[in-house]
Amino acid sequence: MSISPAETGAWRFDAFVLDTQRYELRSAGEVIRVEPQVFDVLTQLIRNSHRFVTKEELFDSVWGGRFVGEAALTSRIKAARRALGDDGESQRYIRTVRGRGYQFVGTVVADTAAEAPAELPPEPPAPRQHIAFCRAADGVRLAYAVAGEGPPLVRAANWMTHLGYDIESPVWKHWVRDLSLKNRFIRYDERGCGLSDWEAPGFTFDDWVADLESVVEALGLERFPLLGVSQGGAVAVAYAARHPERVSQLVLCGAYARGRAVRAIGDEEKRAAALDLDLARVGWGRDDPAFRQVFAAQFLPDGTRADWAAFDQLQRRTTSPENAVRFLEEFGRIDVRDEAEQVACPTLIMHSRDDHRVPMRFGEELAALIPDSRLVALSSNNHLLTAAEPAWQVFRAEVDAFLAG
Repeated sequence: MSISPAETGAWRFDAFVLDTQRYELRSAGEVIRVEPQVFDVLTQLIRNSHRFVTKEELFDSVWGGRFVGEAALTSRIKAARRALGDDGESQRYIRTVRGRGYQFVGTVVADTAAEAPAELPPEPPAPRQHIAFCRAADGVRLAYAVAGEGPPLVRAANWMTHLGYDIESPVWKHWVRDLSLKNRFIRYDERGCGLSDWEAPGFTFDDWVADLESVVEALGLERFPLLGVSQGGAVAVAYAARHPERVSQLVLCGAYARGRAVRAIGDEEKRAAALDLDLARVGWGRDDPAFRQVFAAQFLPDGTRADWAAFDQLQRRTTSPENAVRFLEEFGRIDVRDEAEQVACPTLIMHSRDDHRVPMRFGEELAALIPDSRLVALSSNNHLLTAAEPAWQVFRAEVDAFLAG
């Protein structure tokens, strides 16, 4: 029989406890970190362990009826099995009902005295930041922010940031908070985005590199490590190649050397690249979030409903529909393969193993191009790492060790 969590708040099976009040999966008192959607899938299966749960029920309960591909459910089932030491062959806990759904087959009992886990440290408060402005070479006003103390760490601007909002947004706040703990973390909104001017005459890749040059000059920086995320990675690569005397170390995450239009092979990939532009043209300015959720599904496929809502707000706040199209057109034309080969500083490249927006092979391409580079594959499906996933802690530890070295 199934046991109501309202009665106990937790279920026990073998050495495991699934605690819905604390939102934790534990084994022998130790917390096993799983993605929120993996936890939700486990909860639905265990709550209904007396029967199999259809795929449609799982889509409705975990994704709220939002359209997602079957691969999303398969990956959550695989992650749930992995957390329990199970697999698709033994199926000790989760049995596949072929073509229909899944059933939890472990022996489940109510846990009336679930062991109290060790208290997690409180989340550090948001850092104080100072926002200022400078002018690009063509007169466009650029907003930049400085948070934390210590040696500088500069992040090249990437799409969809807002200096005033990122400090509280679930999409970016952990980046600002954690990267400013040991460094004077410097970031800026690129032209057409956030607090920088939305009306900009130029929107080319060279404009973006020149904007980074303007921010560096405004702050009087001489030599510093440079971080590039997503398409900001290409800007960071170009800057490092053009200014080897300035960049001491280069950190790239989810980056690529070739934009979607350049790397597209065959009609299917070309249609996928064109679809980005069509979605931005049609849906960016609408109140209906359905169009923008396509981007959320690519950037944060493992995100919670709250993560997706935050990403939708980020899209609406950071830029206009017209600029979104301009950004995407220019992203597609990026090609820094030649400049990547000229990067002279030590480079750390991190990439989510199952990145849905920029597949892992393009991180591998960057590692092959940049001479003194090291590639770290992160266990994640997300293009932008979330605070809750284990890959974020791996990212932090790798960056700290790399910068210290």
